[in-house]
Amino acid sequence: MNVHKMFANREGRRALMATAVVAGLVILAGCESQADTQEAAEQGPPPPQVSVAQVLVEDVELWDAFTGRIEAVETVDLRPRVSGYIESVNYTEGQEVEKGEVLFVIDQRPYRAELERAEAELQRARAHAELARSEAARAEALAQSRSISREELDQRRAAAATAEADILAARAIAETARLNMEFTEVRAPIAGRAGRALVTPGNLVSEASPLTRIVALDRVHVHFHSDELAYLHYDAMARNGSQASFREGGIPVRVGLANDEGYPYRGEVDFVDNRLDAEAGTILTRAVLDNSEGRFAPGMYARVQLLAGSAEDTLLIDDKAVLTDQDRKYVYVVDEEGRAMRRDVQLGRMADGLRVVAAGLEPGDHVVVNGAQRIFFPGMPVAAESVDMRGQAEGGNELAATH
Repeated sequence: MNVHKMFANREGRRALMATAVVAGLVILAGCESQADTQEAAEQGPPPPQVSVAQVLVEDVELWDAFTGRIEAVETVDLRPRVSGYIESVNYTEGQEVEKGEVLFVIDQRPYRAELERAEAELQRARAHAELARSEAARAEALAQSRSISREELDQRRAAAATAEADILAARAIAETARLNMEFTEVRAPIAGRAGRALVTPGNLVSEASPLTRIVALDRVHVHFHSDELAYLHYDAMARNGSQASFREGGIPVRVGLANDEGYPYRGEVDFVDNRLDAEAGTILTRAVLDNSEGRFAPGMYARVQLLAGSAEDTLLIDDKAVLTDQDRKYVYVVDEEGRAMRRDVQLGRMADGLRVVAAGLEPGDHVVVNGAQRIFFPGMPVAAESVDMRGQAEGGNELAATH
């Protein structure tokens, strides 16, 4: 019995020793973990990753931006010159037509009959005039021998003159009938694209009836409204000789359609209105564009840029780098020690997709263009990755999306 008690006491001591060892290990591990956590807290989070690009210094052309509409240089609402029933429609709706091409034919039978009657009347007038001339000539010969009276001679002369006038009247009537006969064939007055036919064969039309619309395609106009300040700016440049007169035309424009990137098409101003709209404070301006490829259609929306001058050694940055603090604009510049420092800037207009900086930056500065939202205070260390100021927008977006 005593043997069993001794064995039990021995096993109990062993269990107590094992429990003490485990507790010691747990306490030691906790101390080490607390030390690691304290060390990590002292080191802080890694600096945020940003993309930086060096400020560009270039000679640039400055452009003002407007919105406008494409309009045809020539537009004709085709109408008949004579009345009658439409006999045929001789074109395909929506297709290009040539100048002089017959598009509609009006029933020609009554006009052909009228032409024949008028030509017959002309022949009759000519025959009557021939007889009157002969009688007048005979009267002249008889008057020499005093065989007829002076009164009868005057009558013969008057009859001959009247017959000549009848020829002129009959010729005019015949010419009118011939024109009416020609007008039964309604021809395209200009080359261009014809719209849908507004009448079909069998319908009666008059001189006021619209038949279709034709728009010229080789060139188009783009109409846009520039504001009063822009107008004064261009007028001032014309007065000091730095640019051609706004009204003389020839000022370059760049145009982009709704689905275009940038402004791929070139044209020039050819008209400026003679007055400003007092209510809107704008003036109508028009530019002409080549449309030999048929790219433009009347009524299209257009984005227009008008050349406003040029500038040398201009500082340019990506517009995404610009941040706003109430009424101030600023950017982050990474210094040589890798810290993001705030710079307040004065901005100008856009130039070829980049923003002009009038003041606040120097050539050689490296501006944060992506990741500025990770900078919480000026002077914060950052991990900067150099990119090109141009053509880096897609890469910057990927960086912002993945971090």
